[in-house]
Amino acid sequence: MFRVIWTLSVRTRDYLHCYMPSNRLLAAIRTRRGLKWGIPAMLVALPYFLVASICSGSAADGGPGWLHLIVLWACWNALKFIIMGPVSVALLIRARLREAAVRRHQRHDSRVEASLREPALRV
Repeated sequence: MFRVIWTLSVRTRDYLHCYMPSNRLLAAIRTRRGLKWGIPAMLVALPYFLVASICSGSAADGGPGWLHLIVLWACWNALKFIIMGPVSVALLIRARLREAAVRRHQRHDSRVEASLREPALRV
């Protein structure tokens, strides 16, 4: 029973990750090249909040109850984009620190290698 639930959960996640536009955009932001777009991507949350507000108002004014599902979906996607902004900044800082450390080690290794190639002075 647990295995069936686990498998269903993984397949649902894979489907949503591959075919939902918001998840594809978030996956692109999580790449090294996309990390710089994390803060501007927070603005994508605004249309989601607008949709949630409109559907919530419509549902409150006697509209169909399924509008609450759209409100939930829109709020969930908006929160994903809002959270991705600070997370992308933290990931970008970590990536740049890692890249600086690699460059520093490469410079150090090249200096050591160059000093080993120089002939020793004899007195």
